Amino acid sequence: MKLVTYRAAAAAEGRLGVVWDGLVIDVERLGHVVGEDFPTSMLDLIDQGPDALAALARAIAETDGKRPAGIAVPVENVKMLAPIPRPRKNIFGIGLNYVEHVAESARTLDTSKELPDKPVVFSKPPTAVIADGEPIQHNAAMTQQLDWEVELAVIIGKRATRISKEDAMSHVFGYSVINDVSARDNRRAGQWIFSKGQDSYAPFGPAIVTADDIADPHNLVLWLKKNGEEKQRSNTKFLLFDIPTLIADLSSGMTLEPGDIIATGTPAGVGAGRSPQEFMWPGDVIECGVDGIGVLRNPVVKIGD
Repeated sequence: MKLVTYRAAAAAEGRLGVVWDGLVIDVERLGHVVGEDFPTSMLDLIDQGPDALAALARAIAETDGKRPAGIAVPVENVKMLAPIPRPRKNIFGIGLNYVEHVAESARTLDTSKELPDKPVVFSKPPTAVIADGEPIQHNAAMTQQLDWEVELAVIIGKRATRISKEDAMSHVFGYSVINDVSARDNRRAGQWIFSKGQDSYAPFGPAIVTADDIADPHNLVLWLKKNGEEKQRSNTKFLLFDIPTLIADLSSGMTLEPGDIIATGTPAGVGAGRSPQEFMWPGDVIECGVDGIGVLRNPVVKIGD
């Protein structure tokens, strides 16, 4: 199931929807039709667990071809918000999680050339999240090295504390796309949060695809284009630490909760790793996607003096 948070032209607030046959079906309004009290936000749906998803799937099937007017609208007539517009807590970022990216980072960013023996973890605050179509902010007073990083995002669906790798995938709600925007010249004594956590540095979406609709999350093509020119292309099969390992490692010391987001790392091809180096500037348009999930498209805009 492809789930979105969207806003219709006349609506002030985001609504929970399901993308189905070129339409966005409004979940709350669908519930009124079938006599169900469906959740009204993505986080509420995640909190309610598999039973709520199953009931939603049944309602969509039962009303196929006979939904009243106003229940569904064409995808092109809505504005997609970030699937979780305001995460409850910081996004868990994973650094150096593709072998070739480890090598390019060692050449240009003073990181170790040795493969990490445990996941490298940082975070991005909720205020960094923006939606498909919203601008990535470029403040020249802050950075001259604004970089891109396409990543598969994992959304947690069930509380996880000290979870084994064998049980980890049962805690996954679904998957999305994230661009781990990074100001390379804003690292501070080896700490990455300011480099990666500024406003607009987490384009996220446009949808969450539930785990049951992704046959193998470790065989997904991910890619990024700048102004139509491809800069990154790889496959999640090349993750250094796979999703079960990441969940087991994070949950060994920090409880993962429903709605938590893990950005699983980026492959080679970032701007800082190129020769000559290449970064994002106002006027650029960045597209990043994961096959089977969707595409994010964000312009880069100037802010500040």
